[in-house]
Amino acid sequence: MGSLEGTSALVTGGGSGIGLACARRLAADGALVTVCGRTEAKLKETGFRHVVADVTDEDAIAHAVAKAGEDAPLRAVVHSAGGSTSIGPIQGLDADAWRQTFELNATGTMLTLKHAARRMARAGGGAFVAISSLAASTTHRWFGAYGPSKAAVDHLVRVAADELGGVGVRVNGVRPGLVRTELVAGVADQGPVLEDYLSCMPISRIGEPEDVAEAARFLAGPESSWITGQMIDVDGGHHLRRGPDYHAILEPVFGAGALRGEAP
Repeated sequence: MGSLEGTSALVTGGGSGIGLACARRLAADGALVTVCGRTEAKLKETGFRHVVADVTDEDAIAHAVAKAGEDAPLRAVVHSAGGSTSIGPIQGLDADAWRQTFELNATGTMLTLKHAARRMARAGGGAFVAISSLAASTTHRWFGAYGPSKAAVDHLVRVAADELGGVGVRVNGVRPGLVRTELVAGVADQGPVLEDYLSCMPISRIGEPEDVAEAARFLAGPESSWITGQMIDVDGGHHLRRGPDYHAILEPVFGAGALRGEAP
């Protein structure tokens, strides 16, 4: 991999998990990395320069982008911030949780890209990498707004790549499958849901944050200078089969009838 020395990078959601792994991978090749997130205590523990920022707050993310590019040209942004407060059968979904999840995943990506693209274009170009999800392209029943909001991220990647190529800004994304992070700690334990995940993977193991970070590093660097508008699945091949079966976890919560589509 080519060196990233003399450049800066911003990683959102960089306090833990995939975001932190991406920050470490970029720094290993010489980038001056800034991480941002909502929890300062976590950010301090990373050892990287950090900015407290909620990606749904436009002023905050604009400040984080500016801070990241203060000491060297901003050439790479990995947008890893995301999550969900929306879960359950469609007929019982909470509208506020749906909106919050779209705000975090879709709007947060747009705001980060908006300000990062401006700065990278002025500096002569760069690369934006969105961390999406297997759920964007493969149905995950009862995941509420999560899959649709990540599908919006994927489409934004394609539109932005088409718009921004002329100013030297490349936009790509990574769709992780089941990765060992604190967000999926319960799922990654032994049990029927984990067994179902593994049965759907040709390469049958739980992913590690570093697996995703390697793909993000490739897309962020000069090695992929003629690649834009692409989504790379980093999931052990899970996308080749079907979405995971969460019956064992969600049936006790919502009931068998609700998971079959019966009205509440």
